[in-house]
Amino acid sequence: MSNVPSDLSYTDEHEWILKEADGTYTVGITDHAQKNLGDLVFLELPAVGKKVEAGYSIGVVESVKAASDIYSPLTGEVVAVNEEATESPEDVNSDAFGTWLFKIKLAAGATTDHLLSAADYKKLID
Repeated sequence: MSNVPSDLSYTDEHEWILKEADGTYTVGITDHAQKNLGDLVFLELPAVGKKVEAGYSIGVVESVKAASDIYSPLTGEVVAVNEEATESPEDVNSDAFGTWLFKIKLAAGATTDHLLSAADYKKLID
Protein backbone atom coordinates (compact mmCIF):
# COMPACT_ATOMS: atom_id res chain seq x y z
CA MET A 1 0.00 0.00 0.00
CA SER A 2 1.30 3.44 -0.94
CA ASN A 3 1.95 6.24 1.49
CA VAL A 4 -0.52 9.17 1.02
CA PRO A 5 0.22 12.09 3.39
CA SER A 6 -3.00 13.86 4.36
CA ASP A 7 -1.48 17.37 4.32
CA LEU A 8 -0.91 17.30 0.54
CA SER A 9 -3.14 17.64 -2.51
CA TYR A 10 -2.90 15.27 -5.47
CA THR A 11 -3.66 14.86 -9.16
CA ASP A 12 -4.98 11.84 -11.01
CA GLU A 13 -1.64 11.93 -12.89
CA HIS A 14 0.10 11.02 -9.59
CA GLU A 15 1.68 14.33 -8.62
CA TRP A 16 1.58 15.68 -5.08
CA ILE A 17 1.21 19.39 -4.32
CA LEU A 18 2.08 21.29 -1.16
CA LYS A 19 0.95 24.89 -0.66
CA GLU A 20 3.84 26.81 0.87
CA ALA A 21 3.57 29.72 3.33
CA ASP A 22 4.74 32.14 0.59
CA GLY A 23 1.81 31.12 -1.65
CA THR A 24 3.86 29.02 -4.08
CA TYR A 25 3.11 25.34 -4.69
CA THR A 26 5.74 22.62 -4.43
CA VAL A 27 5.24 19.63 -6.74
CA GLY A 28 6.61 16.09 -6.79
CA ILE A 29 5.53 12.62 -7.88
CA THR A 30 3.76 10.33 -5.48
CA ASP A 31 5.01 7.22 -3.73
CA HIS A 32 2.49 5.23 -5.80
CA ALA A 33 3.97 6.63 -9.04
CA GLN A 34 7.58 5.91 -8.13
CA LYS A 35 6.71 2.34 -7.06
CA ASN A 36 5.00 1.68 -10.39
CA LEU A 37 7.80 3.28 -12.41
CA GLY A 38 10.61 1.40 -10.68
CA ASP A 39 14.15 2.74 -10.34
CA LEU A 40 14.30 6.29 -11.70
CA VAL A 41 17.29 7.08 -13.92
CA PHE A 42 16.49 10.50 -15.44
CA LEU A 43 14.35 13.58 -14.78
CA GLU A 44 13.68 16.35 -17.28
CA LEU A 45 12.12 19.27 -15.44
CA PRO A 46 10.72 22.58 -16.72
CA ALA A 47 12.93 25.67 -16.76
CA VAL A 48 12.52 28.40 -14.15
CA GLY A 49 10.34 31.11 -15.68
CA LYS A 50 8.37 28.69 -17.87
CA LYS A 51 4.65 29.45 -18.05
CA VAL A 52 2.71 26.24 -17.44
CA GLU A 53 -0.91 25.20 -17.79
CA ALA A 54 -2.69 22.65 -15.62
CA GLY A 55 -2.92 19.26 -17.29
CA TYR A 56 -0.17 19.82 -19.86
CA SER A 57 3.07 17.86 -20.01
CA ILE A 58 6.02 19.90 -18.75
CA GLY A 59 8.67 17.27 -18.09
CA VAL A 60 9.67 13.63 -18.24
CA VAL A 61 10.58 11.00 -15.69
CA GLU A 62 12.44 7.94 -16.97
CA SER A 63 12.88 4.70 -15.12
CA VAL A 64 14.40 1.35 -15.93
CA LYS A 65 10.86 0.32 -17.02
CA ALA A 66 9.46 3.30 -18.93
CA ALA A 67 9.37 7.02 -19.63
CA SER A 68 6.37 8.99 -18.39
CA ASP A 69 5.30 12.60 -18.74
CA ILE A 70 5.17 14.92 -15.76
CA TYR A 71 2.08 17.11 -15.96
CA SER A 72 1.65 20.54 -14.48
CA PRO A 73 -0.94 20.31 -11.72
CA LEU A 74 -1.52 24.07 -11.83
CA THR A 75 -1.56 27.04 -14.18
CA GLY A 76 1.17 29.55 -13.45
CA GLU A 77 4.92 30.01 -13.65
CA VAL A 78 7.75 27.72 -12.59
CA VAL A 79 9.70 29.65 -9.93
CA ALA A 80 12.16 26.95 -8.78
CA VAL A 81 13.50 23.59 -9.91
CA ASN A 82 15.17 20.97 -7.70
CA GLU A 83 18.54 20.55 -9.43
CA GLU A 84 19.57 17.93 -6.86
CA ALA A 85 16.68 15.72 -8.02
CA THR A 86 17.83 15.95 -11.64
CA GLU A 87 21.35 14.96 -10.58
CA SER A 88 20.12 12.11 -8.33
CA PRO A 89 16.69 10.94 -9.61
CA GLU A 90 16.97 7.87 -7.38
CA ASP A 91 16.21 10.22 -4.45
CA VAL A 92 12.57 10.14 -5.60
CA ASN A 93 12.56 6.35 -5.12
CA SER A 94 13.96 6.57 -1.61
CA ASP A 95 11.75 9.50 -0.51
CA ALA A 96 9.02 10.47 -3.00
CA PHE A 97 7.42 13.01 -0.66
CA GLY A 98 10.72 14.46 0.55
CA THR A 99 12.08 15.01 -2.97
CA TRP A 100 10.26 17.88 -4.66
CA LEU A 101 10.66 18.52 -8.39
CA PHE A 102 9.58 22.10 -9.03
CA LYS A 103 7.62 25.02 -7.57
CA ILE A 104 4.84 26.97 -9.25
CA LYS A 105 3.49 30.45 -8.58
CA LEU A 106 -0.22 30.37 -9.42
CA ALA A 107 -1.34 32.62 -12.29
CA ALA A 108 -3.90 35.32 -11.57
CA GLY A 109 -7.35 33.76 -11.66
CA ALA A 110 -5.99 30.19 -11.61
CA THR A 111 -7.54 27.76 -9.17
CA THR A 112 -6.64 24.65 -7.18
CA ASP A 113 -10.24 23.40 -7.03
CA HIS A 114 -9.49 20.43 -9.31
CA LEU A 115 -6.84 18.93 -7.00
CA LEU A 116 -7.67 15.73 -5.13
CA SER A 117 -7.70 15.36 -1.36
CA ALA A 118 -5.62 12.58 0.19
CA ALA A 119 -8.82 10.54 0.71
CA ASP A 120 -9.84 10.94 -2.94
CA TYR A 121 -6.34 10.06 -4.14
CA LYS A 122 -6.33 6.94 -1.94
CA LYS A 123 -9.60 5.84 -3.56
CA LEU A 124 -8.03 6.36 -7.00
CA ILE A 125 -5.00 4.16 -6.33
CA ASP A 126 -6.54 1.47 -4.11
